[in-house]
Amino acid sequence: MLVDEIVDAHVLVIGSGGAGMRAAIEASRYGSVILASKTIAGKGGCTTMAEGGFNAVLRDQDSVVTHREDTLSGGAYLNDPALVDVLVSEAPDRLRDLVRWGAVFDVTDDREVAQRPFGGQRFPRTCYAGDRTGHEIVMTLLDGLDATDTQIYNEVTVIDLVRDENGAVAGAIALDRDGGVVLFRSDATVLATGGGTQIYDVSTNSAAGTGDGFAMAYRAGAELIDMEMIQFHPTGAVYPYDARGRLVTEAVRGEGGILLNAQQERFMKRYDPERMELSTRDVVARSIATEVLEGRGTRHGGVYLDVTHLPAERIETRLPVMLEQFLAFGVDIRKEPMEVAPTAHHIMGGLRITPECRTTIPGLFACGEVTGGVHGANRLGGNALADTQVFGKRAGEFAGKSPERKGRIDEAWVEGELRLLDDFFEGVMSPAAVRKDLKLTMWNQAGIFRNSMDLATALTHVRRLSDRRLFAASTANIPECCTVRNMCTTASLIVRCALLRPENRGAHVRRDPETTTWDPEKSPFGHTYISLVREGIEQREVTA
Repeated sequence: MLVDEIVDAHVLVIGSGGAGMRAAIEASRYGSVILASKTIAGKGGCTTMAEGGFNAVLRDQDSVVTHREDTLSGGAYLNDPALVDVLVSEAPDRLRDLVRWGAVFDVTDDREVAQRPFGGQRFPRTCYAGDRTGHEIVMTLLDGLDATDTQIYNEVTVIDLVRDENGAVAGAIALDRDGGVVLFRSDATVLATGGGTQIYDVSTNSAAGTGDGFAMAYRAGAELIDMEMIQFHPTGAVYPYDARGRLVTEAVRGEGGILLNAQQERFMKRYDPERMELSTRDVVARSIATEVLEGRGTRHGGVYLDVTHLPAERIETRLPVMLEQFLAFGVDIRKEPMEVAPTAHHIMGGLRITPECRTTIPGLFACGEVTGGVHGANRLGGNALADTQVFGKRAGEFAGKSPERKGRIDEAWVEGELRLLDDFFEGVMSPAAVRKDLKLTMWNQAGIFRNSMDLATALTHVRRLSDRRLFAASTANIPECCTVRNMCTTASLIVRCALLRPENRGAHVRRDPETTTWDPEKSPFGHTYISLVREGIEQREVTA
């Protein structure tokens, strides 16, 4: 294969979700910007699907100190405190940016932005637009993007980062919808590719959530942290079958929804009697999974989430998407409960970044779900949308301020990458078959509850799948082969890091007899880390 098009820009942003679009808007203040989207900007990724809300301190009764404490506690103190400080202190201003740009949030009678309670928070600080908050934010960002000179490339699959002769990231190589090769060259590159829980059989992520950014960054030499920390959202639909995993927003519980098992017991009193349904997501997910595993689940393998005690008008105005979604399934949530179960939702780990969104490789910045450190071992609902805007702005700003790159692109590397693409024509294995096998392996052996034997078996199998020679019948099939290769790499990173952490913490629960459960503040372990040159787990001194 040959390069069909070469495009230059000061900043290349890879990913068109909330973080990517915010980064592009900010970077455009400093020079030319290219936004490369695997889907169509504004229509793919998870931000537009996000229903719950945006956490920001807006009331005098609340404080950034409290938001910080809630975030660290919810994250089992594995968060990077410096990143948390940035998140909680800048989230209010980023929310005001959105409002100033035209975003329409729900308001109180006093015409202040309304806030609802979410799990693990001591104050109702989650700002919302009904249960379509992410969609409202994305539409606002699209308008802001249209006002810039950003050049948008839709439906291009970025397959790898490109480095120059000095080792700095200098852009990326991509395939357009027709299989043509595009070489993007830039002074700075922002990775905003989102999450990757499509590697699990049941997931809330869009089809684009295949972990491409984690895999590409790893191959380029970046260091990633805490990849074992996978959040299983407590409430995904379980019925009908083709709706499995579809997100049932935490806003349902925030508005007063209660969880019941098949015996009609409000079972959260056994697991967190103080916070009940508004406990943190890791606790609620494990509680539901335990109820099902111990035989108290529904016939479809879930539990009931009930809002029938709420006024119908409140459901219609505060939860319109949920109402519409379940009516399509033949369930009127005003009159009967939903059936829900945990579903793979969010990867808390990712690229190690500084508060300026710099990664461990020169020239590469990152923001959003592809990064680690902000959310620790468990993310609070409402913090992800805030994350996209706080760190999206920072990534765009610091990438935009980058100097002109001096080194030449490593042409030998580009030629080698093109030869690898040609190899897909000589493959033997259907990428769809590998994808299906991988998703079942991760769901069954690296899910909510883990043990060393299952993890070791999963790693062996993932490595075997990674070695399969994927087959592309035409150039149009090469992006799928690249995506499945990335899924295998991301799965391997998750399992390897899960084997590295010998403790129960946040979303990582091992059932090995020798596994220790520490008070999170007193755990002797810090981040797991993994790169091409090293992997391990940080040890830290803990004072009594």
